[in-house]
Amino acid sequence: MKIKNFAMLAGVAGILAACGGSSKITEPADLNDQRVFFAFNSSEISEEAKNNLLGQALYMKNHADTKIQIAGNCDERGSTDYNLALGARRANAAKEVIVKDGVDAKRISTISYGKERPLVKGSGESVWKWNRNATTTVK
Repeated sequence: MKIKNFAMLAGVAGILAACGGSSKITEPADLNDQRVFFAFNSSEISEEAKNNLLGQALYMKNHADTKIQIAGNCDERGSTDYNLALGARRANAAKEVIVKDGVDAKRISTISYGKERPLVKGSGESVWKWNRNATTTVK
């Protein structure tokens, strides 16, 4: 009986260690120009983006006076109106992750620049993937 209980506890400990050990959440030294990236035509937060945003949330919890703006950006494809709406969805999706982690929503504003402020100039997927982002700036 003791061996069975030990094996069960070891299994639970292994699961907990795996969960804790796989975390890639780190507090950035500075929030300015923190970026999370999106797939084409999407405002869905990837696991990598979520970890970045949770790191930003940690920073904000440790710096209670910090306020930020999250700007949603898009690649050059699509109409101006479409990209402004998509950029807003991206900025709000990023904000939602930080707020759900316990940061007061009043400390975070959002804006959409659509396709008007590309991070990288040019065309093609090798450029567009960088322009589909939400960028954090300290205010």
